Amino acid sequence: MRTDETDERIIGCLLRDARSAYADIGAQVGLSAPAVKRRVDRLRAEGLITGFTALVDPVALGWTTEAFVELYCTGRTSPDAIRTAMSENPEIVAAYTVTGEADALLHLRTRGTAHLETVLERVRTAPFVQQTKSVLVLSRLIDRR
Repeated sequence: MRTDETDERIIGCLLRDARSAYADIGAQVGLSAPAVKRRVDRLRAEGLITGFTALVDPVALGWTTEAFVELYCTGRTSPDAIRTAMSENPEIVAAYTVTGEADALLHLRTRGTAHLETVLERVRTAPFVQQTKSVLVLSRLIDRR
């Protein structure tokens, strides 16, 4: 996969607004709209761009409580097993395997602490979950999406 500075600038434009018109991107990077489209098509075909998505403001949905949950598993639980079980919960916005004592780290957004408690109870029903440890987010100091 080879990219150049123009490809990186196009990707930057798409990261800021994935719905940008090719003509608008072209104006920013010095290319015609058809040239931008060809480059985006190539970047998609080569797997550098894997998709486009909508970012939703969780606060607007009322999901104002944010937490990180350390997940401790029994035995040798595979990442695929964790992914499969945890993907059932829409409140889990991200999940990671991590180094250290925990087996995984979950990022949750809920409507409040009662909703968070319900989600944690649901997470703990997975047969491999031994325990969880949670921390609530008080404020975001840096947020680079």
